[in-house]
Amino acid sequence: MAASSDAVLDNYSPGVLQRLGLDYPALRQVRPDIISVSMLAMGETGPLRDVLAYAPIIQALSGFMSSVGYQEDEPLVGELQAPWSDAVSSIHASLAIAGALRHRNRTGEGQYIEVAQLEATASMLGEAVLDYQMTGRVAGPQGNADIEWAPHNNYPCAGEDKWVAIAVATEEEWQGFCRALGNPDWCSGPRFSGRTGRMAHRRELDEYVAAWTTVRLVDEVVGVLQANGVAAMGLMNIEDQSLDPHWRARRTYAEIKHPHVGTEWVYGVPWVLGDTPGEVRTPAPTLGQHNEFVFQQLLGVPIHHLERLRSEKVIY
Repeated sequence: MAASSDAVLDNYSPGVLQRLGLDYPALRQVRPDIISVSMLAMGETGPLRDVLAYAPIIQALSGFMSSVGYQEDEPLVGELQAPWSDAVSSIHASLAIAGALRHRNRTGEGQYIEVAQLEATASMLGEAVLDYQMTGRVAGPQGNADIEWAPHNNYPCAGEDKWVAIAVATEEEWQGFCRALGNPDWCSGPRFSGRTGRMAHRRELDEYVAAWTTVRLVDEVVGVLQANGVAAMGLMNIEDQSLDPHWRARRTYAEIKHPHVGTEWVYGVPWVLGDTPGEVRTPAPTLGQHNEFVFQQLLGVPIHHLERLRSEKVIY
């Protein structure tokens, strides 16, 4: 398969492909201009190269997880509910492959690409790194707060588990925020005068904001704040997204027919190319769906051999 492929990607621990005889030097014997990509947890070299790690471990070491949670009297460190390191590393690998393909088109040369998932994940923390270098401040759990803006949080609204996200960045937005609330006395007090004052008393500010949002529906809060130039939107779950008119107008979801579960919706292509827009046309392949194509058309395995592999449950 490598002989007819542009790139070979693996997610094994260091040394595994070499033991299998499938490392980059071996693949080059089959196709000299092959692009080989290894998505290693900690990287090919370094003291941690052989550490067993899944997404939570990578995210913990990257510094990402140390900023998730709440900074109260007793800090509570949380955990990311999705394997972000997997997604981020895949994006980096895709960009690296695109660059390697361009290089090959110009020079005829393939190359080996190493993507350390730890480093790919850590690259998302540029703001925290810059803040540390400039101020010596170490990023820690901060809930939904921001290190520079207030109010900046998720606030409860009327109804069961209804919330609104509000972010006020500038003095102009703060004036619009106060205007939307009817200019209550606490808005004009010295404690919340200027960004520095609001940051210093943001917990008290959050209490005032929550008292205002709690007795109002999400749509009411969003409507009056947006009308006054304040960034605010209700928190959505997956069901909310599937019913929301904006998501539907953008054709964010694609409806496809799956042979086992019937019609289902999946996320579509999140970018739109002006001349060649992409779309999701087929569901994910079922187990063994493309065996004939892979084994017969690509590898030239005789049909009787393919049937034997099936009967022995080597493939399905």
